[in-house]
Amino acid sequence: DLKDFTIVLDCAHGAAYEVGPKLLNKLGAEVVLAGALPDGKNINDECGSVHPQHISELVKKHNADLGIALDGDADRVVLADASGKIVDGDGILYVLGVYGQRNLQVADGIVGTVMSNLGLELACQERGIAFERSSVGDRHVLEKMYANSWTLGGEASGHIIQLDKSTTGDGLLTAISVLEVMHSTGRTLAELVSSMQIYPQSMINVPINGSVSAAIVLGDETVINAVREVESVLDCNGRVVLRPSGTEPVIRVMVEGVDAEQVETLVEQLTMAVVSSSAKH
Repeated sequence: DLKDFTIVLDCAHGAAYEVGPKLLNKLGAEVVLAGALPDGKNINDECGSVHPQHISELVKKHNADLGIALDGDADRVVLADASGKIVDGDGILYVLGVYGQRNLQVADGIVGTVMSNLGLELACQERGIAFERSSVGDRHVLEKMYANSWTLGGEASGHIIQLDKSTTGDGLLTAISVLEVMHSTGRTLAELVSSMQIYPQSMINVPINGSVSAAIVLGDETVINAVREVESVLDCNGRVVLRPSGTEPVIRVMVEGVDAEQVETLVEQLTMAVVSSSAKH
């Protein structure tokens, strides 16, 4: 029963534009609907989980309890708390892992990806929840979930899998699961994620010479030395991830750490190394 909830729902002019509001209305919520006028061309256009600032603004405008932003095919979701602060897939995994299991037990383990925020991993450790990373992509997440016999996994993008409910991502199902936690605990979304510290993270997509493989660029001594130097600066208080895109000639360079300014400096430093390596091959 969500009769005391005001929820902003952004359907990204996509698949859930009809079923989404119907479901939330049936559960008793007052729904402020956005992104529900698909014309065949405007899917994800400045709305939905791809553009979460839209849901953030609407939550504040309508003084809502929660914002739900789906993507076009509704398999992903990001949320906004009552202040408009965005809670991505990492925050959702934390909430469901700590509060969303049967009999209010914590999850045995959670599968994230190499891009999941370090804050999620550390918060899980504090709660006694095992945490492992897979390669990026729901298929890889699912494979590791099966291998570990765990029921919860997902990506920061908001693609969440709850194997006790479904074998694939379902943005509405994920949102309802979080609402169930909010209702049963009497806590706001902000309160539920308050014990999880998100580390500053920066990622740059670096185009590389299309005639050169990413493996050659990443194996170049310039890049290897740059990674070692950055990891030395971060010590144990951050992470470095360099990974090739699976769809375009791009290497994604990600750095996260405690200090946001330092993170930006270090990601630029690594980017220059990747650009230099690509240019000489």
